[in-house]
Amino acid sequence: MTQALALPTRKSEDYRYADLAALEPLWPIAPERIVLGAGEEGALAILHTGNSPVARDLEIVLGDGAKYALHLLDAGESYGRFAVRVTLGAGAEFTFGAAQLAGAGQTLEIVTEVTHAAPDAVSRQVVRSVASARSTVNYLGKVLVAKGADGTDGEQSVRAMLLDRTATANARPELEIYADDVKCAHGCAVGELDAQALFYMAQRGLPPQEAKKLMLQAFVAEAFVGAAEEEQLLEAALGALGRLV
Repeated sequence: MTQALALPTRKSEDYRYADLAALEPLWPIAPERIVLGAGEEGALAILHTGNSPVARDLEIVLGDGAKYALHLLDAGESYGRFAVRVTLGAGAEFTFGAAQLAGAGQTLEIVTEVTHAAPDAVSRQVVRSVASARSTVNYLGKVLVAKGADGTDGEQSVRAMLLDRTATANARPELEIYADDVKCAHGCAVGELDAQALFYMAQRGLPPQEAKKLMLQAFVAEAFVGAAEEEQLLEAALGALGRLV
């Protein structure tokens, strides 16, 4: 029991980039289990703001034909870690859209593992991260396609924007496939705001800070498309971006 509750080390892949000192006061993390039966539908929006650190571990199990959408905005001003493990039954659908906005030397991280355990399930993950001022944003995500899970359709889209040279983004999208006739893809990019676009907006009288905020708002909005709480998430994100630019 003692070993099971021990704080992980960096030897554990899921904690390779974690801020273990910030995680220690929150450890151990009680798992939160969400189970949907065959054909059921559900959704959850998580909005983390404020100064309190947070660490959550979500385990989602979807029965055959079930649908679930999870949207997350981590815009707090301290440590944040969200781990999401999902198991999909036949024909199930899982949508995950997340944005993390980090500043002031903080660490924010998302860890996902989506298991396609049966045929014809669909998963979509869109993660957008913004980092400034010596902060770190992490995304470690695996899509696992089990043997016999033919017809799987899994996709990851991971992008990070660095606002300062002192900011860091770590990303590891991963596919592990043991079935035939599947469609799986992942894309990952880390970059900076487009200097030409900023110049173009400045030439038309938009102040640099407002131009940056507008570009970042459009960048982050990609994570929340289709969310029932899309307007609320975007409003909170825009407020948080004000402290980063």
